[in-house]
Amino acid sequence: MSDSKVSYLVRVEQRLEAAHNLREYHGMCERLHGHSWKVEVFVRAPKLDHEGMALDYLQVRKALQEILTDWDHNYINNIPPFDKLNPSSENIATFIFQQMSKVINSEKSWVEKVLVWEGPEYYTACEKEN
Repeated sequence: MSDSKVSYLVRVEQRLEAAHNLREYHGMCERLHGHSWKVEVFVRAPKLDHEGMALDYLQVRKALQEILTDWDHNYINNIPPFDKLNPSSENIATFIFQQMSKVINSEKSWVEKVLVWEGPEYYTACEKEN
């Protein structure tokens, strides 16, 4: 089953509890506060491999877990690069996108988008430009 007009999108999700505060925000979010974060990584593959898979979920999940392992139940502002870089959801999404891309991107697949949720109602997306 092959059609050059289709591609595949693999999605992996990781949840964590962590605190942060926004530097120089001049509002409530400048104070220390926590979130039930959710991170979603979307990986695009233009075709399936010999096993009929776009990409192994476990490969994506392992890469994401390695990035986030020290963040869970921690203060993000103490974790590089956010000890210097403001830990906004936009900066966090960009960082995760860049780190995941180093591991996942190849001729066969690439990180398409990363969503960083600060709770059930708000998220920021960092995505590949076409």
